[in-house]
Amino acid sequence: MNESNKSSDMPETKAEDIKASKGITTKAKDGSIHALIIAGLIEGHYAAQDQAKTTKYEQCIPALFAVEESDDIGGLLVLINTIGGDVEAGLAIAELISGMKKPTVSLVLGGGHSIGVPLAVSAKKSFIAPSATMTLHPVRTNGLVIGVQQSFEYFSKMQKRIISFITSNSRAREEDLYRLITQTDQMTTDIGTVLEGKDAVRLGLIDEVGGLGSAVESLKAMIKENRNRPKQKSSAKSGGRTMVKPGEKKA
Repeated sequence: MNESNKSSDMPETKAEDIKASKGITTKAKDGSIHALIIAGLIEGHYAAQDQAKTTKYEQCIPALFAVEESDDIGGLLVLINTIGGDVEAGLAIAELISGMKKPTVSLVLGGGHSIGVPLAVSAKKSFIAPSATMTLHPVRTNGLVIGVQQSFEYFSKMQKRIISFITSNSRAREEDLYRLITQTDQMTTDIGTVLEGKDAVRLGLIDEVGGLGSAVESLKAMIKENRNRPKQKSSAKSGGRTMVKPGEKKA
């Protein structure tokens, strides 16, 4: 195959990857947007039950790469209504969104529970619907657990990974998150905290309370600003991630 054929095949391949994510791409004069829907259970290394509605990470990952590389898409809108799911799969998707150079906005609708919290804060700007909620709770697992110290250390390390990602991509403080995930007076059959939209903003997890219109308007403003900004080379030391200090939101 010659070079001309290779280049002509690439846009089609990207389009197929984006289509497989079950998202939607809109085209407008003020900026084309791809909406990625993260709904139901986030499926990881094992398939969920047949009756469960899932978001598959093997579909999201190539779609995010295709959006980042596409010249036809100006920004990404992440629509979230999830009960959580596989921790490593959720973190993988969140890391990709956080590392994107294109404008990104997230909107929590209904619920952004469990591993949905890192996904919500992974975008450059985040919104939550007034009626939506977010649940913070400790890491848990299904199936056999060996009752040894190493098992508890593994859960502790996994929890630290999640907390570290959240604090690096939002204004939330580590001590507040640990306090909320171990609260015992919020849920009858579990420990943790359920946050309403305004509470998530007050905590610093989410930037603003708002709906679809606010999220799209913000994203289009970011796309316009991004077009007018001179291109800069990324630092090799930073690895592409924008780190923030506690109390600050990433740019």
